[in-house]
Amino acid sequence: MPALPSDRPTTPLLDLAATPEDLRRLKPEQLRQLADELREEMISAVGTTGGHLGSGLGVVELTVALHYVFDTPTDKLIWDVGHQAYPHKILTGRRDRIRTLRMGGGLSGFTKRSESEYDPFGAAHSSTSISAALGFAVANKLSDRPGRGIAVIGDGAMSAGMAYEAMNNAAQAGNRLVVILNDNDMSIAPPVGALSAYLAKTISSGSFMSMRDVLRKLARRMPKPLHSAAKKAEEYARGMATGGTLFEELGFYYVGPVDGHNLDQLLPVLENVRDTETGPILVHVVTKKGKGYAPAEAASDKYHGVQTFDVVSGVQAKAPPGPPAYQNVFGAALTKAAATDPGICAITAAMPSGTGLDGFATAHPERFFDVGIAEQHAVTFAAGLAAQGMRPFCAIYSTFLQRAYDQVVHDVAIQNLPVRFAIDRAGLVGADGATHAGSFDVTYLATLPNFVVMAAADEAELTHMVHTMALYDDGPIAVRYPRGNGTGVAIPGVAERLTIGRGRVVREGKKVAILSLGTRLGEAVKAAEQLDAMGLSTTVADMRFAKPLDEDLIRRLLSTHDVAVTVEEGAVGGLGAHVLTLASDEGLIDGGLKLRTLRLPDVFQDHDKPDRQYAEAGLDADAIVATVTAALQRNSGGLAESVRA
Repeated sequence: MPALPSDRPTTPLLDLAATPEDLRRLKPEQLRQLADELREEMISAVGTTGGHLGSGLGVVELTVALHYVFDTPTDKLIWDVGHQAYPHKILTGRRDRIRTLRMGGGLSGFTKRSESEYDPFGAAHSSTSISAALGFAVANKLSDRPGRGIAVIGDGAMSAGMAYEAMNNAAQAGNRLVVILNDNDMSIAPPVGALSAYLAKTISSGSFMSMRDVLRKLARRMPKPLHSAAKKAEEYARGMATGGTLFEELGFYYVGPVDGHNLDQLLPVLENVRDTETGPILVHVVTKKGKGYAPAEAASDKYHGVQTFDVVSGVQAKAPPGPPAYQNVFGAALTKAAATDPGICAITAAMPSGTGLDGFATAHPERFFDVGIAEQHAVTFAAGLAAQGMRPFCAIYSTFLQRAYDQVVHDVAIQNLPVRFAIDRAGLVGADGATHAGSFDVTYLATLPNFVVMAAADEAELTHMVHTMALYDDGPIAVRYPRGNGTGVAIPGVAERLTIGRGRVVREGKKVAILSLGTRLGEAVKAAEQLDAMGLSTTVADMRFAKPLDEDLIRRLLSTHDVAVTVEEGAVGGLGAHVLTLASDEGLIDGGLKLRTLRLPDVFQDHDKPDRQYAEAGLDADAIVATVTAALQRNSGGLAESVRA
């Protein structure tokens, strides 16, 4: 059984620390117990709600130390991505709501400005923290206000170029900027030992920094060649001992590595950093994902994001058996295609399992590329592969592909290169909320010349579309599909090559036409059944393509039905906008046709269960029926006359 609220651990110190101000009243020797209680509380809470676990467990001591040493919220603490901020939420006045994480009306799974003054910057995408912290730091410096910008960024997020772009400009912040590099994969440094801990404490001390400043001033009075040589000798000598040469070259004073779970090391180092007058500082902290919870330590990948789970055993609740997830349907179809086509390559940006490509990586390791959190590079890399005759599939979540839009336009579309985009998490995504919703991809891709944009209505259609993409060499092509499981239709053993720009009619009627794009097709069919029961004979078409449109099918449906409704799980500017443009250009609505478009509303929807989100968005069967009946009621005779006709 998952942990229930009544199973909450005993936390006498944590009960006294509802806010950072309360925390700072504790004695340093009490913080070890506080951190242990905080870890137990987080495990209990996430066991009840599900969510991100391993990353938060890894920063428990760091969270305690940062709030204890720095004057938050005057000092702005910015968590990169934000999924590791559950301990931060507990310590900043939100413990009483921590068991509402990712639920409708509850706490966000990420940092959110509207939620707390301790969340100065909303984050759910990676590698933005240093830029944002730099902005806060420079703003305070310019307005002569107190407060630092403190960015906590993981080593994985450092694979994104944006982090280095920010660091390249960090000197403008002076001592107002502190970057905490949370290294939880040992990818930058070996395990921390006594010598490295001693070095970190020593080089962060005021006396060492003062001596360094004196030597710098002295070096400036030397002839230029000697000055340069002395500067490089000092930086490289320290860099060789501590691993910070790269960061020094970017203008940071490097401190570390520091054991991120040892408060006796963390506290004095952070205090030294707080009290220094030097320029921007980077503190390299080594942590372990899942720290303090044995199941998460043993399998950090499986406990990165979890369902509800039993706290004692660590066993996660299993979803009832059902259809395969769309991401796995895509991965299986692509792996199969690659077995007979040596030109097929797969690219992802730090999401091999999330995009279903882990199987491809096993079957075709030499043609699988995980480029890290670097979507811009992923797209242009794919463009280079395509230009040299390969067939690259670039699998990226819809919300993350937004980060590479310039590359999609300039490096792919303008050059008409056959890059194949597999756009995962299209539409609404439930518990992850607005930051991860795939709302805009049809809008931002279907406006581009040369692009083909498809949306799969079910897992069988996705299989056909992957096959179609593999055979398409005339330019860029994309398929979008949602998070979650398919509809349960049989997956074809032999995939069909679809005709580009051709939809299909799945249900014939005479009075109402529903033009669906993507997985709202099931709701469109339900709506048609309801409308038929009302005496309104209804056609349902799966348009398959947002671009190019099936103009012949659209003309037929709009000219032979009284009401036409487009339905799509994307923002304005998608299928509905393109159908309206065609209808306007060709005069298809001049004869009294009632044409309506249903799409996502012009708001960022908060996290909730997907079915509730779609109902709220007006994209379920009831909303389709209501739209049709409202359109007919605007006729002079009303709905009753329309039904009789």
